[in-house]
Amino acid sequence: MKRFAAPLKLPLCACILLVCPSLAPAQTAEEGPWWPHPLWGAGDQAGASNWVTPEKIVSSLKLVKKGKVYELGQIYDNTMPLFGNRTYALTIPGLPTGGPFGNDNWIYNDEFLCGEIGQIGTQFDGPGHIGVQVTMADGQVEDVYYNGFTGTQLRAGGAGSYGLQNLGIEHIKPYITRGILIDIAGLKEVESLDHGYEVTVADVRAALKRQGMSEDDIEDGDALFFRYGWSKHWTDPEKYNDDPPGIGFEVAQWIVERNASMIGADQWGTEVLHSPTEIPVHVELIPKNGIWNLENMRFDELVDDEVYEFVFVFTPIRFRGATGSPGRPIAIR
Repeated sequence: MKRFAAPLKLPLCACILLVCPSLAPAQTAEEGPWWPHPLWGAGDQAGASNWVTPEKIVSSLKLVKKGKVYELGQIYDNTMPLFGNRTYALTIPGLPTGGPFGNDNWIYNDEFLCGEIGQIGTQFDGPGHIGVQVTMADGQVEDVYYNGFTGTQLRAGGAGSYGLQNLGIEHIKPYITRGILIDIAGLKEVESLDHGYEVTVADVRAALKRQGMSEDDIEDGDALFFRYGWSKHWTDPEKYNDDPPGIGFEVAQWIVERNASMIGADQWGTEVLHSPTEIPVHVELIPKNGIWNLENMRFDELVDDEVYEFVFVFTPIRFRGATGSPGRPIAIR
């Protein structure tokens, strides 16, 4: 199968760009090392969700044989492990909130929700979530995001206090596609990988082989999910947030070569963090290749039933200008 080779594959190029911007090749708003996207073109804001075509949906739905649904997301509540200083609060003002009214004395309840709603719980990283500072041809330092959109464009009109003016989550297309679970914890025969374990391409290939699959079985537009067994620690925020296992840059490049429509994992960042300030997987996938990331998932029921291939359904909520989205991802077999 012919694969789309995304730009900026050489680690040396990335090193020159990010560490020594004065030596970087001249880049302009029209053309840079990862923009415009060679498949989706200038101005695209949907990224790899473009792989989810009508043909891909029809093909994926053929996987449904039993109609069994698996919940892949966590429940949102005030005990969730939250990254950094992010918050989540849900209150019902008054109980009931309103009423009674009319002859039937009817009443109602409303909730008030406050928090970084696109970046807490089971969360989907959108195109405006991660960018990179680069030096442009005119010497100006710009924040650059997916497909060359700049921080200036995202703040257009000074309306950044409302939300992003470009690359908002509303541009992402609904996901109805083939999902593949890559069970690394199962491969290692452990309930949960160790803190800080870096998943390699060799691990990925071995896990697929154990599941009766190979990397050649992966098709354009598939959603790839990595199980580390980390959701086991969901109710222990201190452990859950402390140096989880994850994929490294080598696997990120492998994902790009596979033309994945998105990735996900059962921890809060998907990638391993060897440094608190370095997120090479996020940078490679999101701004440079438009491959989005779904975090804080759960796969235990899939593993119990030995389901590794399924229809995956996820529809990011269209909050205009948001950096990400909550949601209810499901698998159907």
